[in-house]
Amino acid sequence: MQMVLHIPKDEPPKRSALLAAAAASAVALCLDERVGPGGEWEDPYLAWKRSRIRKVARRARGAHWLAAQEVPGVTIEFDGAQARALVPGPVGDIDPRIKRLQIGGTELPFDEPAQSDPEYPVLWVNSDLGMTVGKAAAQVGHASMLLAGAMPVEQAFAWAARGFRCGVAEADPERWESLRRRVAEGSAVAVRDAGFTEVAPGSMTVIAVP
Repeated sequence: MQMVLHIPKDEPPKRSALLAAAAASAVALCLDERVGPGGEWEDPYLAWKRSRIRKVARRARGAHWLAAQEVPGVTIEFDGAQARALVPGPVGDIDPRIKRLQIGGTELPFDEPAQSDPEYPVLWVNSDLGMTVGKAAAQVGHASMLLAGAMPVEQAFAWAARGFRCGVAEADPERWESLRRRVAEGSAVAVRDAGFTEVAPGSMTVIAVP
């Protein structure tokens, strides 16, 4: 799954808001009716889901961001930040409008996210790993998918009705340990990375709390 992050040069979004938009766009695409039975995205989505699930986040601005809107996918805007999750496909068959977008090269400073509504899930990013914004975007995308899969159907529908809004925040070591305990208790879900880029295999990158 290619993910496109809108990062204008003059007025870039807040990191936390951009990651929240990325997380919401990923789960919104995975629960879109077009990936369901008979949907136009069903075959490529199922081929991806049944194989090794990977995500790659790229950055875009200006005309390149507008061009990305023409590629099948779902765009989410949150607190002035925008991200688009694209219909998955083979690595060797990326749309030229997406393939030309850079994967790295732009970083956003860490920030204190706005107080989130208690009705929204929170995705906690492991601050010790020092992930780039692109890597973190892919990881929160994994987390939102896992969280939706762990929810009762009624709760997932309610989350969808709220546009899959969520909060994203960095967890310091003390908070991370308490979150790990929640994972062990079964009241939170964790993403463990395969280790293809940036972090060691098996690293716990994000913990999602309903």
